[in-house]
Amino acid sequence: MQVQAITKNVRMSAQKMREVVRQIQGLPATHAQAALAATSRKGARFVAKTLKSAIANAEDLKANNKAYTGLNTEVLIVKEALAQTASTIRRFTPKARGSAGPILKRSCHIKIVLSDE
Repeated sequence: MQVQAITKNVRMSAQKMREVVRQIQGLPATHAQAALAATSRKGARFVAKTLKSAIANAEDLKANNKAYTGLNTEVLIVKEALAQTASTIRRFTPKARGSAGPILKRSCHIKIVLSDE
């Protein structure tokens, strides 16, 4: 059984977010929360928020669906953690001789899949 949570349009580049996301892949959900709490990067806050939402989705599924009464939220494992590119906001800054240089303000989507297997 799998549950997931997605946070969209986080104003941080996917490259920076992937460094944080790689740290929690394959860990139990409780250990992943502890690892993210100890990480001092801005992206760790967004990943922790998404992980907390995925755990809440698993608890909600257990409470509202009688088919999943055997689900134990303490044994959930981070099966998949992704940081994918989202839309880029384009801005321009003045350069020499009347030209303009681009500024790319990147964003990303965070997807976390938890499994009890």
